[in-house]
Amino acid sequence: MKKIINDPNAVVTEMLLGLSKSNPSLYYSEGLEVISRRRMGDKVGVVTGGGSGHEPAHAGYVGRGMLDAAVCGHIFSSPSPDRIIEGLRRADTGHGVLLVLKNYSGDLMNFELATEMVEPEGIVVDKVVVRDDVAVPESTYSTGRRGIAGTFFIHKVAGAAAEAGLPLPEVKAAAQKAIDGLRSMGMAMTPCILPAVGKAGFHLADDEVEIGMGIHGEPGVSREKILPAKALAERLLDHIFDDLDYAGSDVALLVNGLGGTPLMELYILYNEVEQILRQKGVRIYRPYVGNYMTSLEMMGCSISLLKLDDQLKAFIDAPCDTPGHKQF
Repeated sequence: MKKIINDPNAVVTEMLLGLSKSNPSLYYSEGLEVISRRRMGDKVGVVTGGGSGHEPAHAGYVGRGMLDAAVCGHIFSSPSPDRIIEGLRRADTGHGVLLVLKNYSGDLMNFELATEMVEPEGIVVDKVVVRDDVAVPESTYSTGRRGIAGTFFIHKVAGAAAEAGLPLPEVKAAAQKAIDGLRSMGMAMTPCILPAVGKAGFHLADDEVEIGMGIHGEPGVSREKILPAKALAERLLDHIFDDLDYAGSDVALLVNGLGGTPLMELYILYNEVEQILRQKGVRIYRPYVGNYMTSLEMMGCSISLLKLDDQLKAFIDAPCDTPGHKQF
């Protein structure tokens, strides 16, 4: 294992220290692994969280126009309720807090417990749950569909709605509308290595890929020989279109890298995706290409499509300033 670390068991703490020191607008709750905005604003708070190892998600999206706090668990592990309570307290300014959660059992259980524990303090909390992965209906980590890279769009929409001053029910409604029109599909070419383990958690042959693998290495729908970019784009988009018809729609498109895939290859894939969508009558309103939700150093990618109306276009276009994503 070759990694730029000190103690394999301290990577989350040391990462968050580095993130907060390099971004003075962020506050690090030492010992509780929460990153939050130093200046929240008089608005609804937007909080997310989950296991680390997906950077820049989740802490990298804390900042003006997106998240107000991110609660970080250990690598691929749900944060504990005491950490979540800190995140909720940091984000609450009296207007309530919206949780944006990915559909993983540990996250849902711990965030629900923390929500119950802050209710006596008068903190009003609501939530939306992202289930954008069309690969499998069930997984070892979740009941129902997994939440993967498309969650970035929900952070963007919820954050923009809150920044615009909307009340909690309307922020939730906008986020839920985005979730309803969001679908993603991914694939992996290599495993990743957890720092505390020091070896790969599974094996893929040099000429193999796994279609539909999750961001924690959960099984996909098939393991097969590597495909050219054109065939891969067709394969991933076929799964998405089988689930939701985007024909005639304006969409935000995310071609996401899982951490180890060069941008050169992501742009090659984007070129193929753009041609297919154009042929299907899908209009790309706003494109995103890069590492938005990773799986440590795993080589692979995912495609996410978000169906847009005028309201969601405004929220997608709204300015934001975070370490992991900036729009001006």
